[in-house]
Amino acid sequence: MRRDQLEHLIRAAGAILDEREILIVGSQSILGSVDEDRLPPEAKRSIEADLVPLEDPDETKSTLIDGTIGELSPFHETFGVYAHGVGERTARLPDGWRSRLVALQNENTRGIIGWCLEPHDLAVAKMLAGRPHDLEFCRALFRARIIDPAEVRRRLASTDMEEGERMRMGKMLTSLASTGQPIDDDQPTP
Repeated sequence: MRRDQLEHLIRAAGAILDEREILIVGSQSILGSVDEDRLPPEAKRSIEADLVPLEDPDETKSTLIDGTIGELSPFHETFGVYAHGVGERTARLPDGWRSRLVALQNENTRGIIGWCLEPHDLAVAKMLAGRPHDLEFCRALFRARIIDPAEVRRRLASTDMEEGERMRMGKMLTSLASTGQPIDDDQPTP
């Protein structure tokens, strides 16, 4: 996905929901923080953006996104990208993530704000999801030096998880970040 395509999805979701803000929690939220020319191919591979409507306790707005601009919709068939409406609990995020959101708002979004996850918060969510494509995405961000292993370690430490999961995340971080970037070993394992 390209940034202009994400902007189109933000614009479309805002129009469908008649709202001025939407949260992007999936991998394509990276496009709100990082120039797409800097992104490795693995970070742009997805044709889907995970969109969280604000104030959607019963997830009816998420369902509306899926039905109108979701997978296999006329929007998807026409533009080659689609949105997946998800709930706010879809992504597990570190403490303070809301204060670090990055606004993607411009003429192409028609003033609608797409709140994108900060890259280190996104990496934590992807590591916790743990699917092969999530880990490939994180490894590519480490390799491109878009995210810093020491900062990801700090964010993992402030994320709610069980002890066994915490140990697994520490090992995963070491493996994913083995790209020549130093990890601050003075920090405890997340």
